[in-house]
Amino acid sequence: MAPAQGTGEGRLLGRRLRGREGFASLADFPARPVAPPGGDILLAQTRAEEEAMANAYEQLMDAELDAELARLETQADETAAQGLKLDMARGKPSPEQTALSRPMLDLVSSSTPLVDGDAIVDNYGTPEGLPSARRLAAQILGVDAKNVVVSGSSSLNLMHDLVAHAFVHGVGGCEPLCRQGEVKWLCPSPGYDRHFAVTASFGIKNVPVPMGEDGPDMDLVQDLVEGDPTVKGIWCVPKYANPTGVTYSDEVVRRFAGLRPAAPDFRIYWDNAYVVHCFEGRDDALLDIFAAIGKAGGSRLAYEFGSTAKVTFPSSGMAFVAADDEDIAEVRAAFAVERVSSEKFSQLAHPLFLHDLEGVREHMARHAAIVGPRFALVEQKLQEGLGGMGLASWTHPHGGYFVSFDGPEGSARRIVALMGELGVKLTPAGATWPYGRDPRDSNIRIAPTYPSLEDLGRALDVFVLAVRLVCARMEGERRAR
Repeated sequence: MAPAQGTGEGRLLGRRLRGREGFASLADFPARPVAPPGGDILLAQTRAEEEAMANAYEQLMDAELDAELARLETQADETAAQGLKLDMARGKPSPEQTALSRPMLDLVSSSTPLVDGDAIVDNYGTPEGLPSARRLAAQILGVDAKNVVVSGSSSLNLMHDLVAHAFVHGVGGCEPLCRQGEVKWLCPSPGYDRHFAVTASFGIKNVPVPMGEDGPDMDLVQDLVEGDPTVKGIWCVPKYANPTGVTYSDEVVRRFAGLRPAAPDFRIYWDNAYVVHCFEGRDDALLDIFAAIGKAGGSRLAYEFGSTAKVTFPSSGMAFVAADDEDIAEVRAAFAVERVSSEKFSQLAHPLFLHDLEGVREHMARHAAIVGPRFALVEQKLQEGLGGMGLASWTHPHGGYFVSFDGPEGSARRIVALMGELGVKLTPAGATWPYGRDPRDSNIRIAPTYPSLEDLGRALDVFVLAVRLVCARMEGERRAR
């Protein structure tokens, strides 16, 4: 899927803060853009183009707007009467994708040797994960197997457990977070709602950090991490980020690696969920965070997470975490208290099925053949229905599971609510920001992977209708004031 070129839809502009004062207030996020360096990852309108275009509905005479509103309202009534039940709410693999891994189910049977090196598969033990599973996980993340723990099927579960460990027991010999008073966690936004929910569940204060076209605002990250000892962590999805699709630039990764936190128990939670999930025949390059930390002379700074949830089966994959020598030893000790053994049959099956990193890439190419056309359809429908109108902007990722869409300020909740009335479920508006509070009420996450192509096309047609109708209504309301 080729990136958009030229005017009309231009490039997505990372919004940044005007200053550092009052950062914790969401209202402090302005709409001032930062011009990107000519990259082709994202698709959107420049601020100048948006202002010059005014937007299609602002240019209509009153009678023309009334006629357009009547036409759109009629279409909405007709759509509602169809009784649609379509879902674009979460980033789930489609049944076609999970079917790709069904042969793995045949690889562990009553005749399969239940040993893996020195590890016994059908009994207690090996809480750090089977050797073959750790080798495969290490290849996926690009680290040494001795620095990996494989446990369970959910990387989010591992993240939660490590936040809980920091909260209850402390990290690196530091006081538990629960005894330190108010502590904070940085949340690049728009970002992953389930990340934000983990830290919020412990009463940790989630602090938004604006995302640009190459990652989080690192000037702000550095100021906060190095200047405030109550900042204890940051959530990161460094490759094909949820929901923007951004891959962090080398410079951003190096700046993360060079952080010298004011808090010795600060950790980067590097959620590399989409490390092998490209779909355009090209794979964004992401700098190795641990190599960068070592080169910068640092240590004990990051945990890296991954899983095969969107490689094999979301409910029955294998999840893993990597860290440097001291941190992974602490992870293993912490997990040993609650884990006598991992679920090892799935761990045995995955290396038998995927073999190695090359096998993973071959398998993911089959996923890409299914996922790629869905993202192409999103681009086609949004361009055909909204392109050139000055109403919205959206991202154009090379991989991952989402498209990030921005409508006019104050429109997202109305669009999502109208979509529900018309029979299409979306991620709740505001979910991509901490506490569900999008300061502009403009961002909507589109998850195109689960529906069939036919259902996705219908859902996108409804989405275009909802965006246009909400924008037309807002213009009518503006004129009536």
